Amino acid sequence: MTTDAARPDARRNDPKGTRERLIDTAYAAFVGNGYHATSMHDLKREAGVSGGALAHHFPTKKDLGLSVLRDRVTRAVEETWIAPLQAASGAREGILSIFGEIAVELEGRGSVTGCPLNNLSYDMARQDPDFRDEIELTFRRWRDAIARKIRDRQGALNEVDPDAFAVLVVAAYSGAMAMARASQTAAPLKACASQLERIMIDWDII
Repeated sequence: MTTDAARPDARRNDPKGTRERLIDTAYAAFVGNGYHATSMHDLKREAGVSGGALAHHFPTKKDLGLSVLRDRVTRAVEETWIAPLQAASGAREGILSIFGEIAVELEGRGSVTGCPLNNLSYDMARQDPDFRDEIELTFRRWRDAIARKIRDRQGALNEVDPDAFAVLVVAAYSGAMAMARASQTAAPLKACASQLERIMIDWDII
């Protein structure tokens, strides 16, 4: 019988794959359970790596936390919000489409873990200035993408402040996701989308 050790590919060195697996494991744990409630021992066990491999890629828990914020949370905001907004014909269509798609996804999944950025901002931002800077940078990119889309279509057509409205959209979405997590239903997200639609129509946000 051939053992694992005898297989040429059984112990293949894959540092990049190990690093990505650690970040994925930490992302799921931090979003679901909280940064402070998750230990490095938990992550080592869940990722199936040795203590040496963990220390090689991430000497401290903070190093891993920063990688989760930069490589997973920021990317999630880019994929969920910023890219769809850029591709949309206008701010109103883009914002409502994103709310609707996320509501459908939550209903199909049958569980709500909340907005990753929102979850981690509660747990991490107040504890460390480096975490706070990374989180605020991601929030700023998100707000800027919304404001930029409004400016692209609005010009001087009305008196809407694109930056202020972007704050309203991000706050409404973040709050709705927190409520959706508490109730385990997409209803708060749908309610917010409905009210934002009325506001955008009344304010002529295209």
